[in-house]
Amino acid sequence: MRNDGTLDDQNRLGGPADRSDDIPSTDRSDGTFQPRLRNVGLLGTRLDGLRNFLAARRGRTKVAVATGAVCCLGLVALTQVGPTPAGESLVPDQRAEIAQRAEADAASRGLARESAATATETPAPASSPFRTASPKPKPKATSKSKPKRIAPVAGLDRAQMDNAKKIVETGRKMGVPRRALEIALATAMQESNLYNYASGVLPESQNYPHQAIGWDHDSVGLFQQRPSTGWGAVRDLMKPEFATRQFLTALLAIPGWQNLPLTLAAQAVQVSAFPYAYAQHEWRAIKVVDAILS
Repeated sequence: MRNDGTLDDQNRLGGPADRSDDIPSTDRSDGTFQPRLRNVGLLGTRLDGLRNFLAARRGRTKVAVATGAVCCLGLVALTQVGPTPAGESLVPDQRAEIAQRAEADAASRGLARESAATATETPAPASSPFRTASPKPKPKATSKSKPKRIAPVAGLDRAQMDNAKKIVETGRKMGVPRRALEIALATAMQESNLYNYASGVLPESQNYPHQAIGWDHDSVGLFQQRPSTGWGAVRDLMKPEFATRQFLTALLAIPGWQNLPLTLAAQAVQVSAFPYAYAQHEWRAIKVVDAILS
């Protein structure tokens, strides 16, 4: 029995791993490696080799158990360190270094996994080139404004009011004074009652849009103008806008027409058999012009 209370087993091939009298020492007091060979016979040498082999296996087992307790990934670190050469046992400092490396390797792997997960979950920035561009809103279709439809006044019906509006709008485009518009309306009221007439004498006139048929020679349209006297072609005189321009052009050519009474100014253009018939429509013409221009 040793003085430290440890019972020596004489039957074992090798004693405890820390006995200095059975295992050759590998450490010197100055920390350098200095193996010592025992001066024994052949049997002692073989027994020492067997003891060294068993001691090396016990050293590897203890290292594996210590590393597995830290993390399964510590095995990778142990593999990187390499096996212990036969005949050498790991001292406590070496075991601690291996455990620390295993812990650091496991921690670094954990951080790498967390970084990868964070990068995966982070949404792409707004300026990412792979971001799908939102579709541009389609421009709203703007509906064309419908022309203002004025309610009939002065006893006119819808068709008459529409024709009166065409006369006033044509005169406005020509830039004629308001008085010329009133004279033109009064004349059309007298000649056609503000309806677009075709002629029974000119069958051709009936091929164009019309609202009534008259029999006063070859007179056609709102102003009952005759193609035979040079007012224009039948197809043109059946258009309210063209017939209005023809009348206003002739009116503006009369010297001092602005100072003439309405009936005389109209008669100077129309050369009618009833020169004073236009005067009765003057008040209605004024009221219609007011309604359209207001």
